[in-house]
Amino acid sequence: MEAKINENNQQFEKDNQTGENQGAVLPNLRGRYLTASSLQGDKVVNDKEEHLGEIKEIMLDLENGKIDYFVIEFGGFLGLGVKYFAIPFRLLKLDAANKRFIFNQSRESLKNAPGFDMDHWPDTNLHFDDVYSYWRFI
Repeated sequence: MEAKINENNQQFEKDNQTGENQGAVLPNLRGRYLTASSLQGDKVVNDKEEHLGEIKEIMLDLENGKIDYFVIEFGGFLGLGVKYFAIPFRLLKLDAANKRFIFNQSRESLKNAPGFDMDHWPDTNLHFDDVYSYWRFI
């Protein structure tokens, strides 16, 4: 009995170090819960491994308590020519093993998407109507 308890304690220690529950009862799923700050700066690539940008902000819908969209920073060099895009959360797939997101769109479709700069965030919901309409058909 003492050997079983010791084995369980060793397993709990391993779980605590990795953040993953290795046991059969209530295993933790990798990527199920993440802090918002741990996602900021994560790369966004497409299915062709092309770099599309990185997560700059995470926007929450406070009425339903869910992530509504990610703000993706795209392009530019030394802060010049940078564009920001509101990408609906449902369009990004987490690639937890590589600490990035997959967005199955071409660089060209992102370049043509409605964007904004950080100094001039959209003042109305009209911008997001355009965003959701644009990504609905691509």
